[in-house]
Amino acid sequence: MLLAAIGLSLALLATLAPRTCEAEALKVLSAGACESFVSSMAAEFEKQRGQPISIQEGTIGQLVHRINGGEPFDVALLTPAGLERIPGRYVTASRVALVRVGIGIAVHENSPRPDIASVESFKRALLQARSIAYVDPAAGGTSGIYFSHLLEQLGIAEAVRAKQVLVPGGAVAQRVASGEAELGIQMISEMVGVKGVTVIGPLPEPIQTYTVYAGVIGASASDPAAARALLELLASPAAADRLKAAGLERPSTR
Repeated sequence: MLLAAIGLSLALLATLAPRTCEAEALKVLSAGACESFVSSMAAEFEKQRGQPISIQEGTIGQLVHRINGGEPFDVALLTPAGLERIPGRYVTASRVALVRVGIGIAVHENSPRPDIASVESFKRALLQARSIAYVDPAAGGTSGIYFSHLLEQLGIAEAVRAKQVLVPGGAVAQRVASGEAELGIQMISEMVGVKGVTVIGPLPEPIQTYTVYAGVIGASASDPAAARALLELLASPAAADRLKAAGLERPSTR
């Protein structure tokens, strides 16, 4: 009886004691264009290492502001321009180019698909659309900044801005799905898989731009070894299918 009571007491104590052996979540700050890809690989990473991942996404401008404000992180996925703005905040030697993505056009799944095959037809589609959603350039979103400059180059900035729907974060496709905007312009990877919309294609090649995103380890990473393991997994051939499904490709493919 005494042994049984001791055993029961030890079992109870084990359930009440803090689980110090559980791995702390790896903190990832990701540009919106890469978030779905990282999320899709999180389960595989946890399966391999028994360590969860906490992913927080934002525009490049938002993430740069947070990092320069002293926010710690284990891994960050940013553009080269974004990395230039956070000197000393990451391990320089850890930098690896992971993905690249172009800008695409989305419409509601039940809407007609405008002709966007050429620069002129794309320009007509913009002028004929009742409303156009894109990331607010002031929020620091890469696609929004580029598209705003592109409107100037095409000579239709005033006409489009009269019917623009500026999105402070990355939810451009959601504005199209809800009917708030007829066209959505954003990184393809941020619109792929959003319910209620169809990505009808990329920008015409003469005006397309491709953005590369690199992964780095934070200078004050809580677990540098795990951070490096995550970067290696994201860069590995094992990630190829999920990379493609997310609307991304490797930088070396072009």
